[in-house]
Amino acid sequence: NADFIVDMGPYAGQFGGEIMFAGTKDALLKANTLTANYLSGKIKIPIPKMRKKWNNFIAVTGAKEHNLKLEKQTIKFPLDVFTVITGVSGSGKSTLLNNVFYAALMNYFGTPLSYAGKYAKISGDLNLIKHVEYIDQKPIGKSSRSNPATYIKAWDDIRLLFASQKAARFNRLKPAHFSFNVEGGRCETCKGDGIIKIDMQFMADIYLVCDACEGKRFKNNILEISYRGKNIFDILEMTIAEAIIFFNEDTENKIAGNIVRKLKYLELVGLDYLHMGQSSAILSGGESQRIKLAFFLSRENNEHTIFLFDEPTTGLHFYDIGKLLKAFGKLIEKGNTVMVIEHNPEIIVQADWIIDLGPDGGNNGGEVVFQGEPEDIIKCKKSYTGKYLKDFLKKYRY
Repeated sequence: NADFIVDMGPYAGQFGGEIMFAGTKDALLKANTLTANYLSGKIKIPIPKMRKKWNNFIAVTGAKEHNLKLEKQTIKFPLDVFTVITGVSGSGKSTLLNNVFYAALMNYFGTPLSYAGKYAKISGDLNLIKHVEYIDQKPIGKSSRSNPATYIKAWDDIRLLFASQKAARFNRLKPAHFSFNVEGGRCETCKGDGIIKIDMQFMADIYLVCDACEGKRFKNNILEISYRGKNIFDILEMTIAEAIIFFNEDTENKIAGNIVRKLKYLELVGLDYLHMGQSSAILSGGESQRIKLAFFLSRENNEHTIFLFDEPTTGLHFYDIGKLLKAFGKLIEKGNTVMVIEHNPEIIVQADWIIDLGPDGGNNGGEVVFQGEPEDIIKCKKSYTGKYLKDFLKKYRY
């Protein structure tokens, strides 16, 4: 419905930054940009022809928290499939998934939450679940030095790789010397940050490049150690995409192979434009959430886990949504369960199972309007989700 559209791209990070189009919606639909091709239907996110069937489930009976009115109902949450919780704003989606379902599972696993909602009992195939993870959009690290590479544990392998170089062994340098989180190899003037914070009291703080290391975060003797012509700071300055190419060229080195394997998961969730050393403090909530997703994908022993997401597509382009859906699919292929709260029809139509709350928000919500597959919700006259999904399925299904 916009009067004027500015389309940036073509992709994200260093692969973007250009104005691909500026004009009206009608003109955009005739343009050849990524956004235009998705809006016009030239590029589509394929909708499954068949929904995954399920037998096992976790059931919550008697949920009564905030505006939920499920005292006499039992809600089944399917396992091993993709479930989407839908409904208008204020219908009780977050209360059901977070305050009740997640809290009930955490209580079952012996870690009760302070904000747990009221429910009568939790039942079903609980013996099939080993873990439950609520993937939110909170920052990935408490330290400003935390970054994508450290979070997915790729930096551990990078430190090991640099410590294995001849010059490092000759100087008796250990992997810890290539860490900016502990004393040893980091610049102690800036504590490995590369910048110095100046507290201005009644004004905004000022950040200056560290004079001691010139922003390179490490001592000179550490920066002198190189791997294939690059020092540790050079690696931090690479994008994820560049680092994958760089380490992948060393086909004989097992450590380099491990680094590539972990970084590939950041690429899978659409974050290959980020820099290796990009501070977690400047990542968006959506980027932090996808880094957490990449971490769980990278774990080898990660089966029988329920993953919960609250509106993971907020702010995402169609192109990024497609990548996110592939990542969800990978989790399910590994024997896990994915449940999300969503308003986005691009996600809802991908569901194996829908739990629709409503019919309205606030006091007029909190009821289960529908449970079933996307093809059936369009027949539910009481569901606003079904009403809008009907037109979407007609337009985009193929």
